[in-house]
Amino acid sequence: MGTSDNAKGLILAVASSIFIGTSFILKKKGLKRAGAAGTRAGVGGYTYLLEPLWWAGMVTMIVGEVANFVAYVYAPAVLVTPLGALSIIISAVLAHFLLKERLQRMGIVGCVSCIVGSVVIVIHAPQEHTPTSVEEIWNLATQPAFLIYVAATLSIVLALILHFESRYGQTNMLIYLGICSLMGSLTVVSIKAIGIAIKLTLEGVSQIAYPQTWFFLTVAAICVVTQLNYLNKLEYRKVWARFDEDCSCCIEDCNLTLANVLKL
Repeated sequence: MGTSDNAKGLILAVASSIFIGTSFILKKKGLKRAGAAGTRAGVGGYTYLLEPLWWAGMVTMIVGEVANFVAYVYAPAVLVTPLGALSIIISAVLAHFLLKERLQRMGIVGCVSCIVGSVVIVIHAPQEHTPTSVEEIWNLATQPAFLIYVAATLSIVLALILHFESRYGQTNMLIYLGICSLMGSLTVVSIKAIGIAIKLTLEGVSQIAYPQTWFFLTVAAICVVTQLNYLNKLEYRKVWARFDEDCSCCIEDCNLTLANVLKL
């Protein structure tokens, strides 16, 4: 995979961050409006489904995630994932002006740290060997070191869900951020495999017949649904428990980037 593909992935990742960063603000404003007009989503209400601003945020996020998905086809995960830090800047600036959430000193330090780290990783991003089939990706994913990482990740996620969520989920954003970030690291692997399968299929080397393709698709679906569930819970907490947008985005991006670097 050459410099040209890395450049395409970089551009798509930057565009993705802009859309996703904006979507956080739109959804939060939509949730606030919906909560003021009816039963809050956090206590079982669904009035936010009638709020155009919330849907605008969802559409914006979908566009961003599609761009992110395609970015993984062209560039290595170690390059694409850290660029999500740009969404922190977008969210922090928009939250300051639109949500009246003042950007505190620690928030600024967090934003700067994420950006500096992302720049360092982008500069030193490796040229990636392009797998020639889903079977090759499967062989890499079944290496003992990666299987240990998967087992450790799932164990921590289950502990957070079964033990810590009921006790600390209402007051500590790290519970939901931890679940989303750890599941996100597994999502990245699956999405990378699916993206390469689609790319190879379009080039005439069909990957549809491989059971591994459908396995990665299933894993991606499970991980994404889990992330969306706990991301929505986090959104409710940010609205009603007043978790700052810039703070939560910084922590989530750091956790996800760290998890991806560790597994690579």
